[in-house]
Amino acid sequence: MPLALALLVLAAGWRVAAVHVPALANFAPLMALTFCGAVYFRDKRMWLVPFAALVLSDLYLDYHYAAVYHESWTWPSVLVRAVCFAAAIPLGRFVAQHKSWLSLLGGAMGGAVLFYLATNTDAWIRDPYYVKTAAGWWQAMTVGRPEFPPTLFFFRNTFVSDLLFTGLFAGAMEFAALRSGRASLLGKRIEV
Repeated sequence: MPLALALLVLAAGWRVAAVHVPALANFAPLMALTFCGAVYFRDKRMWLVPFAALVLSDLYLDYHYAAVYHESWTWPSVLVRAVCFAAAIPLGRFVAQHKSWLSLLGGAMGGAVLFYLATNTDAWIRDPYYVKTAAGWWQAMTVGRPEFPPTLFFFRNTFVSDLLFTGLFAGAMEFAALRSGRASLLGKRIEV
């Protein structure tokens, strides 16, 4: 438990620090930790800890974006992000029930795609800048608004970070299973 809490504090800190490095925008470990928590932790309370990290880091990020870009914080958009993170839990439970590296990879990729589609569609719906047509939706999905980097840049960072942090977390859990002789993700007993 202390290691998991430390990992989540570091994840939230990473997310807050990354906002000040434009190349790391949307390169965050929280979706991967939520997903992997549902894959590896039996205690359902542990699945909620990433949400605490998400909420705390969102408070800072929303303040930062409001100050820098003069944007307002909207509850519906916060809820869309929370639902995306919540969707990582059933994805993780599915992987836990269908143990394979392929399902782990598919779950991580699915979470990244879901987050991208849901949050950019939400931006298209709520942002008056976007025309409410298929062309406006496509703009929200690809290039976004001209004063920001293209939304595909954010998707790339989300996708890569979800795969990287899922791999790191799963690798750490598999290594711990190897060292203790417990069952691995593949369901085989590993002897030390």
